[in-house]
Amino acid sequence: MKVKLNQLKKDCILLKDVMGLTDLPIVKKNTVLTEDHIELLKMFLIESVEVESLLTNGEPFKPVTVEEEESEVIETLPEEITNVLFTHQYLEAIKQYKQLFLNWQAGEKVQMVKIREIFIPLFERIIDEPENLLKLHHFSNKEDYFFHHSVYVGILSVYLGYKLRYSKGEYLQIGFSGVLADTGMAKISPTILKKPGPLTSIEFEEIKKHPIHSYKMLKGVTGISDLVLLAVLQHHERPDESGYPLGAGAKKLHMFSKVIAVADVYHAMTSERFYRSKRSPFQVLEEISKEQFGKFDIKVVQTLIQSLVTISVGSLVRLNNGEDAEIVFF
Repeated sequence: MKVKLNQLKKDCILLKDVMGLTDLPIVKKNTVLTEDHIELLKMFLIESVEVESLLTNGEPFKPVTVEEEESEVIETLPEEITNVLFTHQYLEAIKQYKQLFLNWQAGEKVQMVKIREIFIPLFERIIDEPENLLKLHHFSNKEDYFFHHSVYVGILSVYLGYKLRYSKGEYLQIGFSGVLADTGMAKISPTILKKPGPLTSIEFEEIKKHPIHSYKMLKGVTGISDLVLLAVLQHHERPDESGYPLGAGAKKLHMFSKVIAVADVYHAMTSERFYRSKRSPFQVLEEISKEQFGKFDIKVVQTLIQSLVTISVGSLVRLNNGEDAEIVFF
């Protein structure tokens, strides 16, 4: 929806590039607006911009739109409606997962009933609307990174499991493993989790304990299978034994954990962090493909690349020379 600048607020999400008199945008689409962004737009005398109807925290954004002021009726395409509905469902899942995580930090036990209630509808929807996989990383921000990470890893893991031809029961288990893999982060000091720079070796050693914390938090919980527990424990292990916490090699790794490992690293590399800017999915796919031998399961990496490549055909992208283009073939 198009709104005037004086109605913008922090955490609005741009739907379209904001252009000035140059070839490059002043602010790019999918940017989560800050106060600095809004001030910048004012400096360039921008009158109105197009934003999502939801904020990044899942709350609705309901200003008076430019269209309403001008009493114009504009038809919304079915695809746009579908994307807005999925975005709303995704951001609502972030909001609910964040509350669960805060509860775990306070000592509450994991309730699988609640996890299933939140995520099964989202998992089922991503199978039918996979095009959303290419845009959801834009909504992640450094303050709420861990919440977006867990939700997205679950979503992508489900889709990869589906494309790998697992049964519905199996790919849902893979999705739950992805969502719950970082449960143990609730046992890590918030000071470390929110540190605005690279971790020290001692701090990283603490982070490396989170799969064990996750395993312990989930063990004995009604509805958590042994395969989910194993996938959660192993999601940072690598076939070449370079992973953690146990340094397990290829022969000991379950396929579920191999799927989550790829989903985990993909989202981590495409997301904004306290110490790093977000990166293009295409750059990340190229880097993962170069590191697949020994680091990740080749079949899972190929499935990720083929899936996102297929989804992206027809998408608009910006090239590194500043020009816009449509993907027609890989």
